[in-house]
Amino acid sequence: MADYRTAPTVGARIAAARKARGFKSTKDLADAIPGGSITGSILQNIEAGRKNDLAVAQLLNIAWALGVSPTCILAPIGSPMEHIDLPNIIPEIRDLTVAEFDAWLSGNTDGVYMPETSDEQNDRAQLAALRELLKEKRELKRLTQLKPVYESFDDSEGDASKTFFEDGEERAMNSARRIARLERYLGSAGWKIDDLGVEIH
Repeated sequence: MADYRTAPTVGARIAAARKARGFKSTKDLADAIPGGSITGSILQNIEAGRKNDLAVAQLLNIAWALGVSPTCILAPIGSPMEHIDLPNIIPEIRDLTVAEFDAWLSGNTDGVYMPETSDEQNDRAQLAALRELLKEKRELKRLTQLKPVYESFDDSEGDASKTFFEDGEERAMNSARRIARLERYLGSAGWKIDDLGVEIH
């Protein structure tokens, strides 16, 4: 069985991922995508290479049903030094390696793809800060929910419970400081901080 991570075309990657995920036919996969926007025959044409251009919605729906990242369909991620094999793309994208393409798509500021303009560098830095902010908010929420557990330890349980409590408190304070710093940065860049979700209470 072909490995979807190294298969050479979008259609071949979808077919290999479909089989790896236990969908015996294109109809089975189409049935797993709600709304009827993708039929078994559309998937057959994609897999056979007769349909080269996927709409963004089709790509995302197929990737979601297969339980893979859209990047796994767009590029052979198991061959990171290969070049992008998508049809109808401009030479600048075609010249990217799979690793560079993945870094570009994910907005990875530490990736091998290097942004060429200051606007793109700023966008990527803000995206990285947004990801970090949401991660920190989730962590602070987790620590806040654990606070009653920390406080339930009494002095009779010794130094270990005291250390556990103090460590949790310190991590929560550090997380709150990082959140404040990231919110200031993103706020100064024009982001609406109140719209970023993940409530703390």
